[in-house]
Amino acid sequence: MKGFWISTAALVLTGCAGAYNSAPVGEVTVAPPAVTQSMPEQMASMDPGDSILFWSDERRSAAFRDMEGLFPGLEVAPAAKTRVLPRAGENLPVALQAEIRAYMAQTQAAGVMALKNGEVVFEDYGLGFGPTGRWTSFSVAKSFTSTLLGAAIEDGAVDSVDTPVTDIIPALAGTAYDGVSVGQIASMTSGVAWNEDYTDPDSDVAKMLAIAPVAGESQAVTYARTLTREAPAGKKWVYKTLETNLLGLIVEQATGRPLAAYAAEKIVEPAGFAGGLFWMQDLTGGNIGGCCLSLRLADYARMGQFALEGGKGVVPEGWFAKAGSPLVDFGERAPGFGYGYQWWTYPGDTYGAQGIFGQAITIVPEEKLVVAIVSNWPTATSSDHRAGFRDLVGKIAEALDD
Repeated sequence: MKGFWISTAALVLTGCAGAYNSAPVGEVTVAPPAVTQSMPEQMASMDPGDSILFWSDERRSAAFRDMEGLFPGLEVAPAAKTRVLPRAGENLPVALQAEIRAYMAQTQAAGVMALKNGEVVFEDYGLGFGPTGRWTSFSVAKSFTSTLLGAAIEDGAVDSVDTPVTDIIPALAGTAYDGVSVGQIASMTSGVAWNEDYTDPDSDVAKMLAIAPVAGESQAVTYARTLTREAPAGKKWVYKTLETNLLGLIVEQATGRPLAAYAAEKIVEPAGFAGGLFWMQDLTGGNIGGCCLSLRLADYARMGQFALEGGKGVVPEGWFAKAGSPLVDFGERAPGFGYGYQWWTYPGDTYGAQGIFGQAITIVPEEKLVVAIVSNWPTATSSDHRAGFRDLVGKIAEALDD
């Protein structure tokens, strides 16, 4: 298996090098950060019964800061030009800082950073974590994959969100995804049935990365073949990590590059990441679009700032305003909440990325505010902890209201 990984990586990374050197003669460009294959000495189990979802608190805490030591993936070097995050002249009120730290202790948060107008107004760490460490994102990665879809549309590699997915991934013809558009994948309204129960070892989300690899086929496609339709495309929203994995495959197929390599050019460099990015791969060598990239806390905040500022030149104009809007309105079941293109939307025109066990980037455009958090919650999900974090973001926004 290790030989397979190395040979696959050599092919995809060789392909990246050619794409990076395609600038016209005489045009001054910044080369994207280098991308290299990362392989653990011994890979962690992919068995659903031993999934990271069911690990002990201590085992998770160690894993979240060292995913590259457990799983294969691609490493992206830091940006050639780091975005400086200066300290704001005025910090948050002392009482609010204490409230944030109390929330961190209560929820096992490893770090919180808040930016106002691109300046740091709060930063603190817990669980022995620090500024130069990396923490895994889980589904925060979905918003990165959405951004890469926007970049692929801007580059002309994907025509539009209305493009049928089978135009880009012909292997999905005849599956439950036949007749589904790229935008319906991005908004998770495909109508395909799915179980995302993080407490159930027999759920789709627990089993999808353990399915036996098929030669020449992405694991995402292999698992998609097992699924059935429960509603017409575009008529029902169901949260499905597989759909972001398929979205990542769409970007990879359309651009001819691994997600991590495309992210090196379209996110890491323009957003000015100070630390390297690690993006986990599945058993067929593709980056997992729906999960598992690792960054420094400050680089999660830089990603939020990049989105807040519109990603000029990387994604179509207005992309983040559209992607971060409630394309799906949850209505009476969650008033004020919804879902866009791989971004959650919240009351007050606020949107964000969020991942299990307490990872999040929340963006408040009106206040030019970004708040990033990484955590090791005792459980994968907690409505109380999410609500507590949103409440803190609201208090930070109020305290800094111009």
